[in-house]
Parts: sequence; structure tokens; C-alpha cells
Amino acid sequence: KDAWIRLPAVPERPGAAFFTLTGGDHDTQLLSVTSPIAIRTELHETMKMQNGAMTMAPMDNVPLLAGQTVTFQPGGKHVMLFDVSPDAKPGQTVPLKLSFADGTTIDLAAKTVPSGAAKP
Repeated sequence: KDAWIRLPAVPERPGAAFFTLTGGDHDTQLLSVTSPIAIRTELHETMKMQNGAMTMAPMDNVPLLAGQTVTFQPGGKHVMLFDVSPDAKPGQTVPLKLSFADGTTIDLAAKTVPSGAAKP
């Protein structure tokens, strides 16, 4: 739920997608998130402050335990969106497809906001 995308400030830079997941009746893992507005995506997590800047690291998957809530938010887990389409503009609603290790897929509608904007 609550899916949104922060668009990049500069076309060559990545955007980021955020949302909240709640696990079902069994454990699984989020393997990927795709969107037609991005050529490539990666699951990421903001790690720690290093030399005055926050560092990020890609994640192969995100465990989702039964009944657990996992929040993707600025400064934490997020989905990096690379090569975002120049047609993507603030105020649009675009699809995100979440794929899980158990074969489940979930389609979300994400609201786009400009770079630096807060959650809509």
C-alpha cells in the first residue's frame, strides 16, 4: 500500500519508489520491483553515514515474514529506478509490479512526485 515514486531531479539520475508491504500467511521474499517508466530497477537499502554522505547498498531480496510489515521509505529500504522515461511527470499514477519468491506478483499504482518532494 501507499506506493509513490520520487522522480529524478536530473534526467540521467535515478528515481526511487517507496511503499509498505504486509506479509500474508507464509514467509516469502520480495525479489524484484519493475515499472514501465524505468529501464532497470534495483532493491536498495540506505546503510550508514560515511565521509559525510549516506551510503546505499543493493539487496538481492527483502525477506517478508508472515504478518510482518516492511516499509520502503526515504532513508531506508527503497527501489532505485534507473533510466526513467522523460515522459514521467509529477502527478501521474504509474504501475509497479512486485515479484515474490513464492511466485506471487502484486500490482501497485504509484503516484509520482518531483525530486525532493515528500510522500504525497
